[in-house]
Amino acid sequence: MGKSSFIEALGLHLVEQGQRVAVLAIDPSSAVSGGSILGDKTRMEQLSMSEQVFIRPSPSGDSLGGVARKTRETIRLVEAAGYHTVLVETVGVGQSEIAVRHITDIFLLLLLPGAGDELQGIKRGIVEMADLLVVNKADGERLQLARQAQGYYLNAVRLLPPHPSGWVPRVLACSSAERTGIQEVWQAVVECLQQLKASGYFQQQRRQQALYWLHETVESSLRQHFYQHPAVQQLRHMLEEQVVAGNLSPFAAAEQLLQVYYAALR
Repeated sequence: MGKSSFIEALGLHLVEQGQRVAVLAIDPSSAVSGGSILGDKTRMEQLSMSEQVFIRPSPSGDSLGGVARKTRETIRLVEAAGYHTVLVETVGVGQSEIAVRHITDIFLLLLLPGAGDELQGIKRGIVEMADLLVVNKADGERLQLARQAQGYYLNAVRLLPPHPSGWVPRVLACSSAERTGIQEVWQAVVECLQQLKASGYFQQQRRQQALYWLHETVESSLRQHFYQHPAVQQLRHMLEEQVVAGNLSPFAAAEQLLQVYYAALR
């Protein structure tokens, strides 16, 4: 997908404009070992050398959409430290990527040219959430394919319901390698931000995000407390074995665990 190269090209463009840039890169954690390479900084060699840039790779762990649980707090921290723009790189497209929508002001979807059927290769839901769609690697022999993909997505965007802010998602093409189209991408980001603020949607969205993370934090804490409760731990392994063996339905096992948990709280 070229996410790291795109972020580096965009970051360098912002640094040239005098901005301080923070990059929060989420690396996928292994489902087997639980480990993560955290190599995004090495893939942004030029950007990482700038004194105006802070790059922080974090493991995705079990967080939805590859967004680390503390990513939102980290965004607030680097904003308070004086960074003008915060770029969040996720592990990729997925149904749970909706979590990204709840920590960012603008959602940019990076696409590749010539990756099969462009419209079938990505879920409609993720396209509906995107404020900007950018076809990367629009250079050399791939330029024609990139323009074709751009046309496909332009047609798709026209079929989407109108955004509450009045913003119409832009579909652009760029080349991170040649650093072409990067300025146009950033100009679209600026114009999108202006439209969100002018319509009042910017503050409304941030309030909705705060509520989302209130509920998400409560649910996460309750889930953790539930599974760590001694009464649940005592019964959980036995019920899991019965479910795996097919002797007990998952719903009946869950009901038993919940009953034991509620009883222990009384």
